[in-house]
Amino acid sequence: MTGQTTPTAGPREAGANDRPGLVMEGVCLTHGDGAETVQALDDVHLVVRPGELAAIVGPSGAGKSSLLAVAGGLARPDRGTVTLAGLDITAAGARARAKLRREHVGFVFQSGNLVPALTAADQLRLPLRFRPRRARSGRDPLALLEDVGMADKAGRRPHQLSGGERQRVGIARALVTEPSVLLVDEPTAALDRARSHEIVRLLAREAERFGVAAVMVTHDHDVLEHCDTVYEMIDGRLAALA
Repeated sequence: MTGQTTPTAGPREAGANDRPGLVMEGVCLTHGDGAETVQALDDVHLVVRPGELAAIVGPSGAGKSSLLAVAGGLARPDRGTVTLAGLDITAAGARARAKLRREHVGFVFQSGNLVPALTAADQLRLPLRFRPRRARSGRDPLALLEDVGMADKAGRRPHQLSGGERQRVGIARALVTEPSVLLVDEPTAALDRARSHEIVRLLAREAERFGVAAVMVTHDHDVLEHCDTVYEMIDGRLAALA
């Protein structure tokens, strides 16, 4: 473990840590056909518990993006099992995986990936409109924006926000549907050192507060001190760093 932080936010929501997190067992994934195949994931084992922020580092092409795709149900592994929110998604069809993603997975992208025409508040309202009627109602968008320090920017559109502010909105949007698993792809790639630490501290705090199993792929070793566990991926194989 590279380091641990104790978030300064309020106590975890009652019962949040009782939800299962993310479990990957013996996961293998191959890209290509015939002689042009690449072993993207090679017998990957990973357990991320509710409230934990796990970081994955490694060179480009090591399989980090493939791991996020399989963990989020965007790709089906050749072998092994993936369980999120206590549900085995490995054998699920495309429609079932899409439903699981909507209900249990939140994604945070490199640049926030916000909709240009929507205000910060509407960025959070949009995913709630696509939830099944019987699903949980989700968190209050304005309250969640306040939680990530963006309440005063709720009416602004992406071009009126800084890179760090867009990432804060992206994190809030990923959390608004009350996911069990949060998958984060290079959240500090376009940020300076100070903003990078700010964003990863925020991720760690929100994961702990809401009992979300969070996985962050990053090239930024400076921010690993804020993570609970750190793994290295090389040639599709995953190993925990001491």
